[in-house]
Amino acid sequence: MSELSKNDRSQVRVRRVDEVETLDELFTHCFPAFGGAFLRRIYTILDRAIGTGCPLTLAVSGPVTVSGQHQAWLIPLLEAGWIAYLSTTDAACYHDGHRSLDAHRDPVFEVPIWGDDGALRDEHTIRVTDMAFSEDVLLDQDKFLSAVLLRPEFQRRMTGTELRYRLGAFYAEQERLNRVPAGLLSTCHRLAIPIFVGAAADGSIFLNSMKLWAMSQAGLVGPYKFEIDLHAEVYEACAYHRWGLFDNPPNALGTLILGGGVPKNYNLQPEPALGQVLGLPDVRGYNFDVQIVTAPVTDGSLSSCPPAEAVTWGKVDKDTYQSGTESMQADYSTVMPFLVKALLDNRRRYEKLAAELGEEEAFRREPKARGYLRPRAGYRLYENREELVGRLTADVKTNREWLLQSLEYALARQ
Repeated sequence: MSELSKNDRSQVRVRRVDEVETLDELFTHCFPAFGGAFLRRIYTILDRAIGTGCPLTLAVSGPVTVSGQHQAWLIPLLEAGWIAYLSTTDAACYHDGHRSLDAHRDPVFEVPIWGDDGALRDEHTIRVTDMAFSEDVLLDQDKFLSAVLLRPEFQRRMTGTELRYRLGAFYAEQERLNRVPAGLLSTCHRLAIPIFVGAAADGSIFLNSMKLWAMSQAGLVGPYKFEIDLHAEVYEACAYHRWGLFDNPPNALGTLILGGGVPKNYNLQPEPALGQVLGLPDVRGYNFDVQIVTAPVTDGSLSSCPPAEAVTWGKVDKDTYQSGTESMQADYSTVMPFLVKALLDNRRRYEKLAAELGEEEAFRREPKARGYLRPRAGYRLYENREELVGRLTADVKTNREWLLQSLEYALARQ
């Protein structure tokens, strides 16, 4: 074996669990091999990404709100100020409203996964894995959404990000009225974090919009003019990616992907949209890409494809992926509380150091402290979306010749 390969070896050095004091030390020193090593690499990459000041995009699939995970670890992560925008499902946005509904205090309860679902149906109980709630909750949520979507401010064409931003304000008022903890949409509204839903028609918020449209078509209500502008929404996501690459130091982006499906692809598609479809120069993929997904890589699905495969599409940077990416096959609900807790503990440690020494001296001693101690207010991209979209449009105008050439193709005609 060559000296070079010997020098490149990563030695296996561990500590006893009764010798470490923090979750950071536990992740770094007590997960030496196998599945534990994947978790260690996931943690160390997130620690590096946050420490460099890199904005993170976040994709979350699955029933994260109905299960209460949003309040356990997702909202604390969003409140740290590291997340630029969120990609999720219509269902996550819909179920986020249940806990704030009138007359449904603590509506979600546990049930066995392998119980009698026929009996639950007879009781008008809806099950989501081991979470359950009365069907009346769904019916009242539908009434709530219908009332909101009929309001004058919704009677026009808008992006889904605007829909969910405005809906977050209504959720927030319900939470205040009924004295319940803040949910996902109200938190994103407060922090001006854009929420993207790639499959807007695949969920109950849109189903309620469909109901109102059908009632309008049948003459049961007046004109219903709400409509989601998909072109503008995808373009907005591209504008944020452009911002991360060119306007915001350190001119790099990272992504955290929990689960797969459409939310994952939505987070990954701005790079090919900017570079391959719009033809803009110098567009790069993510410098950091961490994903936790249950799908096995051998199933050939988008959900399971690792960051290395995304490199071939340009979605992940080819020069950094070997040290800045990892994909772990796991149920994210089992590891995210520990990962978020460790990262937030790091922030608190740096905050304490900065309070003792002053920020500049703390940053000199611990360079990662600067990235960790970004303002908790976050990037507030939704508030700046018009400006950022305008910058992208200026680039599109500059690329006129390339774009016009991209329309040229000799179509086969019958």
